[in-house]
Amino acid sequence: MLVDHHCHIDRPEFKDDLDGVVARAHAAGVGVMVNISTRIRRFADVQAVIERYDSVYGSVGTHPHQAHEELDIPVSEIVRLSKHPKIVAIGEAGLDYFYKHSTPEAQAQGFRNHIQAARETGLPLEIHTRDADADTIAILEDEHKVAAFPAVLHCFTGGRELAMRAVDLGLMVSFSGVITFKKNDALRDIAREIPLDRLLVETDAPFLAPDPYRGKTNEPAYVAHTAAALAVVKGVSPAELARATTDNFFRHYTKAKRPTSLAEPHMGGGAE
Repeated sequence: MLVDHHCHIDRPEFKDDLDGVVARAHAAGVGVMVNISTRIRRFADVQAVIERYDSVYGSVGTHPHQAHEELDIPVSEIVRLSKHPKIVAIGEAGLDYFYKHSTPEAQAQGFRNHIQAARETGLPLEIHTRDADADTIAILEDEHKVAAFPAVLHCFTGGRELAMRAVDLGLMVSFSGVITFKKNDALRDIAREIPLDRLLVETDAPFLAPDPYRGKTNEPAYVAHTAAALAVVKGVSPAELARATTDNFFRHYTKAKRPTSLAEPHMGGGAE
């Protein structure tokens, strides 16, 4: 079994075929998906999806692109929403200096707010970081001096120093379909150094579809291609990589329940 711990299947791209998306994920061996929040004020969209399918969990948080829009939402509200039984993570939050839709100051404040929520809830923080390695390291190390918190660097594309510092702080590191791209030897070299018990896999669907689907709409079923590529990098069998990353997920995402079988998508009580 595989876990796609970071996808966005509440997005419009999936609206007309959501049952099919979940069914194809199960057929590919993906037993659990986590639908990641990007705007707290749109939490209802996340909630609708996670209540519709037994195998889909969710998070609550504000993406750094929207950090400036939701700084008025207190940490206590993130904590309150996280008490939903199927919310298993905080975020995504962090720093993105590539697009700079929010100022660095707003992103940093939002990042620290979500770190506090992760501390208070014990739920892992899904960290988005792009072109911001130095500031991400600085905030992580500064906040860990206050108190430790569970977290994962999602869709890792940063440099070696960020990855190694994160591992030293006890964080997980996750790889997406980017690791399958032919010109990403440097990223594969970093992945090779990450201990197997610190690795996760994800799609970040609908973005960043792995080879052989690059350029198309990504979906959770395709995490199998990312896992296969990562297994080659780590020099282990696909089955061993699947076991390790799935065990890592359930060890850190403690509210998620390990399914006993990959059944057809079940419509939960929250579906209309």
